[in-house]
Amino acid sequence: MIDKLEMLIALARERHFGRAAETCHVTQPTLSSAIKSLEEQLGVQLVQRGARFIGLTPEGERVLARARSIVAEARALKSDVAVAREGLSGTLRLGVIPTALASVHDLTHSFLTAHPGVRLRILSLNSHEILDRLADFEIDAGLSYAHVDLPQDRLPGFTSLPLYRESYALVTRADPDLPATMPWKDVGAFELGLLTPDMQNRRIIDRHLAHAGVPVTPRIESNSIFSLVSHLTEAHSATILPTSTAAFYAQGRPLACLPLTGEPNGETDVAFLLPPVGRRTLLLEAFVASLP
Repeated sequence: MIDKLEMLIALARERHFGRAAETCHVTQPTLSSAIKSLEEQLGVQLVQRGARFIGLTPEGERVLARARSIVAEARALKSDVAVAREGLSGTLRLGVIPTALASVHDLTHSFLTAHPGVRLRILSLNSHEILDRLADFEIDAGLSYAHVDLPQDRLPGFTSLPLYRESYALVTRADPDLPATMPWKDVGAFELGLLTPDMQNRRIIDRHLAHAGVPVTPRIESNSIFSLVSHLTEAHSATILPTSTAAFYAQGRPLACLPLTGEPNGETDVAFLLPPVGRRTLLLEAFVASLP
């Protein structure tokens, strides 16, 4: 039954029989047969019939919601049994916003060193994707923004564990004439490259720039920080990044990181978004306990 529920979840996520079968490591006929068998067991039609995947029936949507919870509990049980038998082991799955990727090593290094049987899977996701993966129990925790990304009506019982405050820096080509810091109001003198609007960081930056009276008209937009940094070849080009991320990307490159000062107060809490205590595996609990 669990395997069939996992196939239903994969089908709902991929919205394509072939891709769902690939993610489940089975053939398409096997997946289709499993879905039909599940329908027979439950006595309801789960999938709208057609030449291609159309969607789930209303009954299928209700079964899907329960299936995600059941599969999550089954995975947690399997993980906990393995931990009880072998000590801490298994894979810790983290969804991380791009601007926090440079911080993951500092948060996980000591835990991984202390527990060599643990593996780490890091997925670079935007804040909305992290919420989706958490809701679907496809990641164990999300490293994202603490308050703006945790609507309690969507993820009831989930909590945020604040880790640090994110301040910002202007990153531009190094020049001895540059000041040590840069007021937000002076950012408009640069040709900006910014993350795309689907990124929570971009929406935060937009609000800060608007508060400082700076029009948001980026010359370049990308969902890749590396792409933004690679375009900083002219003295008047710049991007805005969290201070720690800016320092990471500037290391070994002819770039300057100028902390942004003055109004607005450009600091935002970054946190781990965690499932309810009863839904956490022993592996996740041990990791959370290891955080400074």
